Amino acid sequence: MDEQAELRVVNARVVTPSGTRMGGVAAADGEIVAVDSDRNLPDADRTIDAEGNYLIPGFIDPHVHWGLSRYEYDYHEGLAHDFETETRGAVHGGVTTVVNFLLQPDPYLPDMDFFREVGAENSYIDFAYHAIVHQDHHVEEIEGLADEGVRSFKVFFNWYKHASPELGIDHSDAGRVYKVLDKVSDINDGVVMFHAENEDLAIERRRELQDEGRNDLEAWSEAAPNICEAMQIEQIGRLTEYTDSRAYIVHMSTGEGVDICERFQEQGVNLHAETLPAFLAHTKDEDLGIWGKISPPLRGEASKKRLWEGLRNGTVEYLGTDHCPHKIEFKEKEGGKYGDVWDAIPGDNNGIEYFLPVMMSEGVNQNRISMERLVEVACENNAKRWGLYPRKGALVEGSDADMVVVDLEKSAVVDDDFYHTMEPRYSTFHGDELTGLPTHTIVGGEVVVEDGELQVEKGGREYLARGPEGVVQG
Repeated sequence: MDEQAELRVVNARVVTPSGTRMGGVAAADGEIVAVDSDRNLPDADRTIDAEGNYLIPGFIDPHVHWGLSRYEYDYHEGLAHDFETETRGAVHGGVTTVVNFLLQPDPYLPDMDFFREVGAENSYIDFAYHAIVHQDHHVEEIEGLADEGVRSFKVFFNWYKHASPELGIDHSDAGRVYKVLDKVSDINDGVVMFHAENEDLAIERRRELQDEGRNDLEAWSEAAPNICEAMQIEQIGRLTEYTDSRAYIVHMSTGEGVDICERFQEQGVNLHAETLPAFLAHTKDEDLGIWGKISPPLRGEASKKRLWEGLRNGTVEYLGTDHCPHKIEFKEKEGGKYGDVWDAIPGDNNGIEYFLPVMMSEGVNQNRISMERLVEVACENNAKRWGLYPRKGALVEGSDADMVVVDLEKSAVVDDDFYHTMEPRYSTFHGDELTGLPTHTIVGGEVVVEDGELQVEKGGREYLARGPEGVVQG
């Protein structure tokens, strides 16, 4: 092989779709040009010795909420701010592609040029978008959004009728769910994403618990019990079957959810699910204060165990984080870590930066999941589901050279110095020691983080418009 590469990583355990092999990867012009044994790789301008560690595709986070904080910025200003701060954390944590949820009451289509440019100018990684459909005019935009490269649409069924009105999200009833599923069924590879919690039951439980004087984190879980999620997933499965559409449960938290998805999948219904590191690592009885208030809430040990089983056996096929960047004073409403659990904003912080370390520490290093299966659910499956494969999600020739060297023995305590995002002062993992960390993050063949040090400036990344046959070349 005569051609010269720009970068190569050698002496690595390379995780590819066809298995793990010793050797390395060479990159040129932002793409992978060779995956081979070290002696068969082309020469390169720079060589990184992986020292026998794993080389994997960069993680893809399909579930983040940039621009969510309405306390300091309007939505568009917040997007610009968060694209820089939160993707800076992403590359430190080994995430190299993100799919962000667009969320505004106004129509989306008039702002698509802005949405493209704000990421391109401020992000450290390539990005795509989902659109949250929570107004009637959003339903009317679905076909137009598909033409703009947005082919996934999220509805809240029927959460946020009462919870956190300051987030500005309107819920959807079964009628709108039907309409959206029906419309999206005609879009090639279109997907409807669901926050599945029954708020009608939850508001009654919340009132009962508040009347009892409860104001602890476990009460938040009891206020939205497992049945809230199970009821909605059951309806979503039936509506998906009725419309012959495609549905995806975001942040699934319960063992009951795994059981229901498994049953519908066995019946041939296109119902799939993601779960979060938080639900795989935490339970509702931990001393997390309101930092542990996420939505849906943390569950018990049985659900945690069943979610891991679902990840291993293929029922749960996707991982994301639901990263919500809020400053600590807005999260806590100035009530401190043990403030009012009912008033605090739901949502976990810094998810994108702890995504890979938690899955290595709690998953691979605890023998709950193999490295190969983890790469499948955090990289390859996410790329395929969101129309990004084979450009993203795999270490194969012709794919983008987005790669991470992972040292399974490297550890760190999650503290303020661990994070590189806007708000390093809290998360559900604060104070924990995680083992299994990135040493190098490579985006488009360029080393962007090396041994914890950022090597590049923001911007110059690409909006990944998704067409009927994958990423549309710009």
